[in-house]
Amino acid sequence: MPELRTPPAPVLRAPAAAAATVLPGTGTETGGTTGLAPDLPWNVVVWDDPVNLMSYVTWVFRSYFGYPEERARALMLEVHHSGRSVVASGSLEEAETHTAALHGFGLWATFEQAGGR
Repeated sequence: MPELRTPPAPVLRAPAAAAATVLPGTGTETGGTTGLAPDLPWNVVVWDDPVNLMSYVTWVFRSYFGYPEERARALMLEVHHSGRSVVASGSLEEAETHTAALHGFGLWATFEQAGGR
């Protein structure tokens, strides 16, 4: 039976003024949010992977976020063609919750503060 491999999580980088620590492979920052703009939302990013079918990714966006078919499909195509897509935005806590839920569906997801790419 072939070994299933999970793609590595991207390295999240906090602004230089922040002393945040990113836990490897989780997309979760701990402490040190000093220097981050508190008024900016956090984006949930889904990354392209070689494992999940496009129809499955669309289904996840529809079932978890409640997006209509057209929006879910457009986001999935952005993931497929651009390698990533911002699928939700909100507070840090919301971004952490969405990211963890997407991991539960087997998607490669991270979060980042808006404007910090």
